[in-house]
Amino acid sequence: MTVRALPLPPTDAEVDAWTAVLAAAQAVDLPQGPPPARTEVAGRLRVTPARGRAALWTADGGTGVAALLLFTDEANAHTAFLDVLAVRPDARRRGLGRALWEQVRDELLAQGRTSVSTLVDLGGPGQAFAESLGFENVLPMAWYEQDVEPQRPRDGAFAPAAPACATAVAPGYKLHAWHGRVPDDWAGPLATAHGAMEDAPMGDIDEKTERWTPQRLHASHRLILDRGGEITTVAAVTGEGEVAAYTELVLPDPAGPRALQYDTVVAPTHRGHGLGGAVKRHMLELALHRYPGLRRIDTTVADENIPMRAVNERLGYRRARPAAYYQLSL
Repeated sequence: MTVRALPLPPTDAEVDAWTAVLAAAQAVDLPQGPPPARTEVAGRLRVTPARGRAALWTADGGTGVAALLLFTDEANAHTAFLDVLAVRPDARRRGLGRALWEQVRDELLAQGRTSVSTLVDLGGPGQAFAESLGFENVLPMAWYEQDVEPQRPRDGAFAPAAPACATAVAPGYKLHAWHGRVPDDWAGPLATAHGAMEDAPMGDIDEKTERWTPQRLHASHRLILDRGGEITTVAAVTGEGEVAAYTELVLPDPAGPRALQYDTVVAPTHRGHGLGGAVKRHMLELALHRYPGLRRIDTTVADENIPMRAVNERLGYRRARPAAYYQLSL
């Protein structure tokens, strides 16, 4: 059995082999979901976040893969995130997963890391494997899905969504939307609003939250764009220019049928006015207009985040499958 480290960035052939492993594993473990898009896989392998360093491995001619993100910011130099560890179903029960993990663990210890976390779908082989290694559930959550159906007139042709300003919002607020990188003059207010995420449930995750600045905001958006994806931000703003609420929608593959709902945040002093639902409804209107091929939006919500779960339920999201952040202390 051979495990080798991949060069950074990996070649086209290595990206293709990696995508094939993920597709084969998902077809068995999560058959209800769309197959992984090569654009998304290539982007994640080739473009590492500014606050981290990637390490990649492949096993036995492309039968298994592993990807580790080693944080490089000072607050998180003690921890890391295991982004991927997958083995083709026809190659399982041969010790490949364990061999890949040993390489990951050796790298963690060599870099002086004292913990590592990963996102696990519950009830499947991923959970059993993680628990066999000593990982523990530190933040229960679930994946939620919203079906997206384009509006069609009676003749069956596609009809664009409602005008961009059709969503109602509470008096005293206006809706703004930006596709791609947020303009410089709004980066500061939006970064301040991101700070409201500090009261979001984080369980016992060892990773420390960085302070949001305009520079960090632009870096996070630039990462999505550099990986070949697209991002749209919708915000409810006050007359004084404060961002009271916002939401972000990301298409890792703009040509694909699936989008990811990123953060949705309402600043504490502006809660109780329905702003969370307003920005998400407006986001859906814009997505229908811009992406006629979009069919599903996925998001994760912590089990203890009852207010956001209620907002999503009103918008038509359904609970798809349980998940959790798992963590291992080294």
